Amino acid sequence: MSTLKLTKTRLFEGVWEGQLTHEGEGNIQPDIEVTHLERPLTGVRVVENEQGGFWTLRVPIPPEVITDGVQTFLIRDRKAGVVLDSFSLMSGDALGYDIRVEVQLLREELDMLKRAFRRHCLETG
Repeated sequence: MSTLKLTKTRLFEGVWEGQLTHEGEGNIQPDIEVTHLERPLTGVRVVENEQGGFWTLRVPIPPEVITDGVQTFLIRDRKAGVVLDSFSLMSGDALGYDIRVEVQLLREELDMLKRAFRRHCLETG
């Protein structure tokens, strides 16, 4: 089991960022690997905070892995051999089947029905 805890902080300008904290005793140095389709990404940086206590993890997302569909990235603690977290990018045609798109369509239809019902009530009242 890993003594590291990873919390996402943001995704900005093609770089996923998170904060690593250590739970437990002792001084450790994280050994992090990020993979996409079981291939390690390059350019992953783990930077220790000046006051200590946590590290900032920066994962640049290579443009060549951004394609239609869902792309999932696994963040692993190499020493413990466990997955700390993952994140996914969704784009293109795959979004047409996403539940959030369906909810948005339902909201728009509901708004249209409310307007039609109000109009009907004004005309018949």
